[in-house]
Amino acid sequence: MKVAYIVHDLHDAAVARRITMMQAGGIEPVVLGFRRTSLAPTHIGGAPAVDLGRTADARLGQRAAAVLRHWLFAGRIEKAVGGCSVYMARNLESLILAARIARGRPDVRLVYECLDIHRTLLGTRGIDRLIQKIERHHLGRVELIVTSSPAFLANYFTPRFAPPKPALLVENKVLRIAGAATRPALQRQAGPPWTIGWFGMLRCRRSLGLLATLARLSGGEVKVLIAGKPALTEMPDFERVVGDTDGIEYVGPYRPEDLPDLYRRTHFTWAIDYFEEGLNSSWLLPNRLYEGSFHGSVPIALDHVETGAWLQKRDAGILVHDPIVDLASLFGRLDDAGYAAERARLDQISLDDLITRREDCDALAAALRGQAQ
Repeated sequence: MKVAYIVHDLHDAAVARRITMMQAGGIEPVVLGFRRTSLAPTHIGGAPAVDLGRTADARLGQRAAAVLRHWLFAGRIEKAVGGCSVYMARNLESLILAARIARGRPDVRLVYECLDIHRTLLGTRGIDRLIQKIERHHLGRVELIVTSSPAFLANYFTPRFAPPKPALLVENKVLRIAGAATRPALQRQAGPPWTIGWFGMLRCRRSLGLLATLARLSGGEVKVLIAGKPALTEMPDFERVVGDTDGIEYVGPYRPEDLPDLYRRTHFTWAIDYFEEGLNSSWLLPNRLYEGSFHGSVPIALDHVETGAWLQKRDAGILVHDPIVDLASLFGRLDDAGYAAERARLDQISLDDLITRREDCDALAAALRGQAQ
């Protein structure tokens, strides 16, 4: 079966993971999407990629114009998705295009993949209400919702859209579909200093400030290692804060194969996010929660959000309410024995809770085909 996978960013790591999962489940994906960089890939994970042009973060008007252009002149997209029986859209702008080319095609299954709830979908401004109306309209055609956190279903999709749509939960776990998966045995230097890792898409300005404060107040007892792509639209002072703060090291973007070496340098994983506080940030389960736990780096999370609830259910991780006060207290008394106890609790988390296996890929493929789960 061929699936047209329409995405907002061809370079998003989640896109590559989803392609791998589809292929492992026996599906042949064709990827169409916008991009955030000057480089237009021709293939992603062996799947052909169709470039729809460059867009930019935090520029809603520009992205809307790009979608409208392809909506009005959809011939290129229609040609690229020939032979596909499922159109899977990664976020709302992709769903608008997928629904456009699915018009008059009742044989095509439309799938909405939503891994983030953007602030405009919860706002009260006129433009927010317009976007929400557009989403409601297009969800009427959707046959399956794929999302990464049960809180997205409980707090957003179920109360807002009736009757509820069939949904598949696909958490942002570490992809391990070839051979037996075991936790990597990473040898860390004993603390102090204790190193907190903040990896991935870096968009939370408040997290940057908190980490800088922790490093400054610790007197060298706490270090911070940052890796990934900072969203400078959200953190315009990122380079200044990193450069001016002793104890913070930024090593730039990384590849998936770099993760073991990065996590080897950390004792803890920063799994706190205030980017859309009280909304998306309270509901998401981030990649770093699973990656850090799998690599033996103890997650630090807020005690009142979904990430904290996930850890609490498994009796693992460091749960805080006020990060500065609570973590200053923790690091003030932490010794090798205390850290070993935290690691022991972390290592009790089942691997099934941390990794995506082949059977998860088969479940995704079955859901895309419309088969009973």
